[in-house]
Parts: sequence; C-alpha cells; structure tokens
Amino acid sequence: MRKINLTNVEEATERKTLPAGGYICKFTKVEDNPDRNFLYIEFDIAKGEFEGYYKKLSDEYNFWGGKCWRSYTEKALPLFKRFCSCVNKSNNGFIFDGDTNADEQTLVGKLIGLVLCEEEYMGNDGNIKTRLYVDREYSVEDIVAGNFKIKELKKYEDKNVQEEPKPASETFMSVTGDKTDLPF
Repeated sequence: MRKINLTNVEEATERKTLPAGGYICKFTKVEDNPDRNFLYIEFDIAKGEFEGYYKKLSDEYNFWGGKCWRSYTEKALPLFKRFCSCVNKSNNGFIFDGDTNADEQTLVGKLIGLVLCEEEYMGNDGNIKTRLYVDREYSVEDIVAGNFKIKELKKYEDKNVQEEPKPASETFMSVTGDKTDLPF
C-alpha cells in the first residue's frame, strides 16, 4: 500500500439510514429518454429530519440513491398523468402536463410527495439486501397530512430456483391391474 496521511481526514461516523415512509422531495435532475419514452429523475429529501439525505450520501460515497423513472408510453399514460397531477398540486401555479409544458427541465427544483418502500434484492456478492424504491407519488399536502400507505417489505423471489421435483407416484398414472394391450 502506498503511504497516506490521515492527519487531516475526518473519520466516518454512523449515518442514519433512511426508513421507508412518505417524504417531501425535490427534483434535482431530470433527463428525457425520448427513444424509450421515459423520464429519468433524481430527487432529494426536501424537508424534515432527512433533508438533503441523498446529497450527503453522494458526497460521502459518490452514489446518488434517490432516483426513479416515469414512463410516458401509451400504456403508462394514466400513471404519468397521476405523476403530473401530484407535481402540479405540490407547486402552486406550476403546470407540467406533457402538452402545455413538456419541458422536463422545468421540474428541477420542484416539490413532490414520494412514498418510499423497502424491497429485497440479490446483491452482487450473492447476499439478499434491502433497498428503497419509489412506490407512489402524492401531493406534498397528502404527505404532510399522512394520507398515504407504506407497503410491507417486498420479499426477494429467486426466479432461478426450481421447484422440488415431485415423486414419480404423483406424476405418473398407475397401470397395474389393467391387462389390455397398449395402442402402440
């Protein structure tokens, strides 16, 4: 290892983990992917105990954890309309509707209520881990009033695990006692 000087380096401290819950969030980055019809969105917690959580996480670990995608494909338009409605209700006088205002960059700095829930996933090291995901958007007013639900932990399901094979007695028909000739 090369020599390093730790004299002026502040030691890392225990960081509070963001729990599942409803949060008032602010968009920090929005990118349109017109070929695939979705918005890539980065956000941070805007108010409360965890204000600036993802910025601090990024400063410490060079990783931005507050992100989601919102599709505007034909099939997803009802969900996208809900997203737009929540943004508009949360920002007095602001309109983002994909028509009158379709400039995704106008979302940067705007507020929205987001419910973050937990899900398990398989880590690169083969261990099951937990992360937060954006379950649903709400108006800021609904978050403040507590008008939202937090889903239970979404358990990891390994799609590669095969079912236990059934014993032959459960998968084959018994032919004992039948003495007729077989048709082949």
